[in-house]
Amino acid sequence: MRIVIVTGMSGGGKSTAIRMLEDSGYYCVDNLPTPLIEKFIELCIENHEVKKVAIGVDVRAGHPFGDVPKQLEHLRNNGYVFDILFMDASENMLLNRYKESRRIHPLAPEGRIEDGIRLEREILGEMKRISSCIIDSSNLLVRDLKTEIDRIFVHNEESRSLIVNIVSFGFKNGILIDGDLIFDVRFLPNPYYIDELKFKTGNDQEVRDFVMAQKGADEFLTKLTDMVNFLIPAFISEGKYQLIIGIGCTGGKHRSVTLANGLYDHLKDNKKYLIKVSHRDILK
Repeated sequence: MRIVIVTGMSGGGKSTAIRMLEDSGYYCVDNLPTPLIEKFIELCIENHEVKKVAIGVDVRAGHPFGDVPKQLEHLRNNGYVFDILFMDASENMLLNRYKESRRIHPLAPEGRIEDGIRLEREILGEMKRISSCIIDSSNLLVRDLKTEIDRIFVHNEESRSLIVNIVSFGFKNGILIDGDLIFDVRFLPNPYYIDELKFKTGNDQEVRDFVMAQKGADEFLTKLTDMVNFLIPAFISEGKYQLIIGIGCTGGKHRSVTLANGLYDHLKDNKKYLIKVSHRDILK
């Protein structure tokens, strides 16, 4: 029987992940007190029709959550085999999700949401450390999360421990504040000043051909790809789960979009990490 323990930060996507597992044929139960996990698994094993089980566990359960890793280790010692999925998100994203939903953080019912988030991350530190799969949902669309959940827990493929987000942007609209690596491509001639290209974007072949025909563009893309491929294993070894690469030009419509798409094309076939590309300012 396939058993998945789903946990993580409140607002990190745990409930969404459980619903996706349920849609994929898992028998799911959320917010189960951990002392009942072993008994629940025993009952599922006795019911031979249940082949896949997902159990949601989080800080709402009303017991000392710091004991949960020990309880799960006890289950492993008793011969149970299971995966632990930890759903996470950045501090800013968690805060925004709480503000948008107007929910109260379970660890700060009368205080600031930021305090609840910090306390919860501290409590869940050990749980995150022992997790077999960590998914950062900060910049994942629902369909991207569904794809990753199915890939790991339905098709039994290896977990990709890093999500790489390539984001084009325009400096005149402000730098990409959450970027880990920022590259400036304003050294290339600007298609904006070419009448037939002015109102097109880097998603159009004419703009892409113009940009990549400029001196240094192809070499820059080759060197950038080599550097990113060199850096990614180091980020993974340091425990990073999300890497945001910003590529900026003046307006974020032509050069940065072209180079961001080009980098994506060079990296997208790697099966060890998830690659996404987006264009922050293309419609501005």
